[in-house]
Amino acid sequence: MVRITTWNVNGIRNPFGYQPWRENKTFSAMFDILEADIVIFQELKIQRKDLRDDMVLIPGWDCFFSLPKHKKGYSGVAVYTRQAVCSPIRAEEGLLGVLCPPGTSTPYCELPEDECIGGYPSVAQMADLNVDPAELDAEGRCVVIEFPAFVLFGVYSPANSSGTRDDFSHGFRCALDTRIRNLAKMGKNVILTGDLNVSREEIDSARSEESMREEGETREQYLSRPTRRLFNQLLENGKVFGERDKGREKPVLWDLCREFHPTRQGMYTHWEQKINARPGNFGSRIDFVLCSIEIKDWFCAADIQEGLMGSDHCPVYAVTEDIVRWKGEQVHIVDILNPLGIFKDGKRLRELDPAKALLPASGRRLPEFTKRRSIKDMFAKKPPPSAASSGKLDSPTEPSDESAETDRSPGQPSQSALALSSFKSSEKRCSPSTASPTKPVKRSKPSFWNSNAQAPSKGQQSLKGFFASTRTKPTESDRTTAASASQSTVAEDDATACIPASLSAVDAVPAIDPEVSRQSWSKVFTKKPPPNCEHGEPCTIYTVKKPGVNCGRQFFLCPRPVGPSGQKERGTEWRCPTYIWASEWKGSS
Repeated sequence: MVRITTWNVNGIRNPFGYQPWRENKTFSAMFDILEADIVIFQELKIQRKDLRDDMVLIPGWDCFFSLPKHKKGYSGVAVYTRQAVCSPIRAEEGLLGVLCPPGTSTPYCELPEDECIGGYPSVAQMADLNVDPAELDAEGRCVVIEFPAFVLFGVYSPANSSGTRDDFSHGFRCALDTRIRNLAKMGKNVILTGDLNVSREEIDSARSEESMREEGETREQYLSRPTRRLFNQLLENGKVFGERDKGREKPVLWDLCREFHPTRQGMYTHWEQKINARPGNFGSRIDFVLCSIEIKDWFCAADIQEGLMGSDHCPVYAVTEDIVRWKGEQVHIVDILNPLGIFKDGKRLRELDPAKALLPASGRRLPEFTKRRSIKDMFAKKPPPSAASSGKLDSPTEPSDESAETDRSPGQPSQSALALSSFKSSEKRCSPSTASPTKPVKRSKPSFWNSNAQAPSKGQQSLKGFFASTRTKPTESDRTTAASASQSTVAEDDATACIPASLSAVDAVPAIDPEVSRQSWSKVFTKKPPPNCEHGEPCTIYTVKKPGVNCGRQFFLCPRPVGPSGQKERGTEWRCPTYIWASEWKGSS
């Protein structure tokens, strides 16, 4: 059996902060727990320069990346393949084939037929898409790899929740639909995986009824929204009202999870973190493993793994049979997941040619990783060069004669030489007689630091400490001593003779009780306690981010998660109706 798992990780480093991944923070251990042979990650949120050895050089695994070219910490897709089970024969970055293979200037779509995956939109089809191909493929949203058995798509579709990128989102989905259909016409099987950011029907979203009510829509209108209609036309058993669009008359893909669980309620793969919707399972199913209708019988199971934490999505997987029907024959699945002749009846006949083991698009071929063999290389310490080999001396470097003054008289030493000589003799005087000539000499303190002077402080430790005074209230003896000192100073220094002898330096600064100061500033910097909700629990504070008059304002809500209904409920275990503006909260119960 071969297991395919797709997961939007919401940051490739993110899952390792959760169980069970935090026990052994390696991708190899993660893949073993997932029991997967092909793993597709979306929303990596990483740049190429931030890729690490442990993300790329995973023992026994190959990897393929599509990362955003311009935006930082955005999008990103990766496909990992277990080398003991499957070895792709081709791999590409991007959906439309306009990017170039590593080290070349020829786009994938212009390569010879036997060197590319194919199915790229024609000139006429590109005109209908109304998108900029270079812009679309530059966002790091698609990796395409081909095995003899099928073409696998790892996709992160753009969301259109804000409405600002509707045209781009629709263009991406149309391009995906077009290429899949083109591959199907070529006779190639397709498996589409990833976060497609669309739910099929009402059963796939806990907000479906609320959404229809807010928009004043009927069920037909809800299912006929452009994104949902386009998606359902791609699927067998997809709900499509009216005549199908031109060129989309026939469905080509099979929804594995839904077809294995046709009436299952609450089979969601994504939950809003802002409202803590996961405990109450108020979510949506937007992550899929879809396959060509012709190979639907290859799979024996498909499901979600909602119990695995680490992201606002959960993994979705599908498992193949050991023996499948391919080109009219019964073959072992691994025979057709590797170049022909590598496996026979599920047994390896020979190893793959090392020269062809890694495809040009493999992440292991990135220049910054080609010479790496182990993550230990990052921490290997090189012996420091000796002084003799480096040519460096421990003594201070003397200035060169080129920087000497040009207007000095012949035979007269330069000012730089005199300064250096003075510095060395001064340093020699300040050095103890037992100091080693090869060690740096400890300098003495400047003359203006006498034994009674206070050494520089180590820096302000806290803001409260800046205002807290360490001065104690002066006694009568202190006043007498200060007055005497003032009179003595006036007698000795004519410059301060204008200061009355009776004025005390201590009286000039009012005394501050440190305890009173501490309590006063504690009141300023201590946050007011949050109000309690109807459950008697401290509320959680949120900030309004929606544009409008209240944007930026803070408010308090019940800390409990939203329930299955998605509404605030009174008298239940889920989120109650408590809602308090932070500006109106006075800090009293």
